[in-house]
Amino acid sequence: MIKKLLILPLIFINLIFASTIEKEIPSIVNVKWLQDNIKNPNLVIIDLRDEKSYKIDHIKNAVNIPALENLFAKNYFMPNIETLKKLFSEAGVSKDSLVLAYDDGSFIWSARLYWILEILGHTNIGILNVGYKNWDENKIPLSNEVYTPQKSNFIPRVDNSKIQTKLSTLLSIGKKTIIDGRKESHYLGKESIAKRFGHIPTAQNYACTQNYQVTSSGNKIKDLNELKTIYKDIPLNKEIILYCDGGAEAALNYIVLQELGYQVSVYDGSWIEWGNDDILPIDNPSK
Repeated sequence: MIKKLLILPLIFINLIFASTIEKEIPSIVNVKWLQDNIKNPNLVIIDLRDEKSYKIDHIKNAVNIPALENLFAKNYFMPNIETLKKLFSEAGVSKDSLVLAYDDGSFIWSARLYWILEILGHTNIGILNVGYKNWDENKIPLSNEVYTPQKSNFIPRVDNSKIQTKLSTLLSIGKKTIIDGRKESHYLGKESIAKRFGHIPTAQNYACTQNYQVTSSGNKIKDLNELKTIYKDIPLNKEIILYCDGGAEAALNYIVLQELGYQVSVYDGSWIEWGNDDILPIDNPSK
C-alpha cells in the first residue's frame, strides 16, 4: 500500500522514473529460453504455487514463495517494504539476479510478483509463458527437494509510477484510461467480492483470462500479435490504470499491456477497497 511506502526510511526509497539497467530476461519467457539459461548463476527461479504442490515436485533450484501468503497484506494490499525486503533477500534476489516466476498456469500469481518487483526497482524479471509442467517431459529438470538459496541483501528502489491509490484513481476518472481486469459478471455488477456491485466509472472490461489460451496440457500465454489484436481499441497515447478484485488479475494485464507499448500502473486497493467505500462513485449496469 502506497501509504506504507511513503513512511519508510528514505534509505530504502529511491524514486526511479526509468530503468537504467538493460533487461536481460524477456518479460514473457518461453521454455526454450529457460532451457538455454537454466545454469546461469544469476538466474533465480521462483515457484508461486502452494507449499504442498511445491514439495511434490518443482523446477530444480526453484525457491518456493506461496503467493497468497507472501504477496498480499491485509485487504489484499501490497506488503510493506520491510516485509518484501526480507522476503526477496531470503529468496536470494540481488541487483544482478534474473528472476523467473512461474505458477500453476493462472499466471496471476507470477504476474503479481513481477509487478511488485518492478515497483521495488528490479526490472530483470520475467514470467514463464506456460503453467507448471506444460512442456515436453524431460525438457526441464525437476526436483522434490526443498531448495534453500544463499541469502542476499535485496535493496528496494521504489518506482511510485507503477502503483496507484484510491485518490489518484478517483482523480483519473475521465482523464486516464481505466481497465477492469475482472470477469464480465463482476464488471456488470452481477457478482462482487465487496459489499457494492459494479465497476469504477469509465472503466473498460478486459478480463485477464483473455491473455492466455486453455489447452489440453495446460494454459499458455497468447502470442503478442494475438494480444495486440485484443487491445487494439485502446489508445496508446493515454496512461492506463488497471484494477481487478485484489491486484493479481490486473498484474497480468499490466505485463501484457506494457509489452505492447502502453504506459500502465495498477491500483493497489482495487475493487476490494473501492467497492467497500460508500463515498466513491460506481457504475452498476446490472441495475
